Amino acid sequence: MPLDILIEGLLFYKSAPQKKASLLKLYSVSEADLHVAIKHLTERLQTGALRLVETETEISLATAPELAPFIEQIRKADIKNDIGKAGAETLAIVLYRGPVSRSEIDRVRGVNSSFILRNLLIRGLIERNTNGKGSGYTFTVTPALLSQLGVPSTNDLPEFARITDALEQFEHQTTTP
Repeated sequence: MPLDILIEGLLFYKSAPQKKASLLKLYSVSEADLHVAIKHLTERLQTGALRLVETETEISLATAPELAPFIEQIRKADIKNDIGKAGAETLAIVLYRGPVSRSEIDRVRGVNSSFILRNLLIRGLIERNTNGKGSGYTFTVTPALLSQLGVPSTNDLPEFARITDALEQFEHQTTTP
């Protein structure tokens, strides 16, 4: 399969910027080959809804600028809707376990949480941070959410100690054979 298609698939799957150095190792290709593949991918995406965003060290996918009014309309519609049970569940995990990765949230919930996390990010209830280990992101609640809840920190949430202990026991049970 062509390298540009493999890169596009990875960017779509990861939904996050990818370091060029990591791509060189992952695909075992030269910088010249990677450059050509990125060029092909950029050209292919010029007529669709996505664009390739490239910096000196990373590449990522983004929606085409001409779609901005449409995307904004969808974003506003998403915000008007209730966050629902799945959103409340995910928000509780971030509140009581944050900073927490998407994979940790998925493990606790038992389902993929990407869409729910995006919805909570759009609403400004959570924020995404680099995890400090060089790969992936962690999610934390925003100061605005804490203010709305009337608590100065997550430690002041109702039954914080009891709930975090229960979550730790659950995680221990699911990770221990």
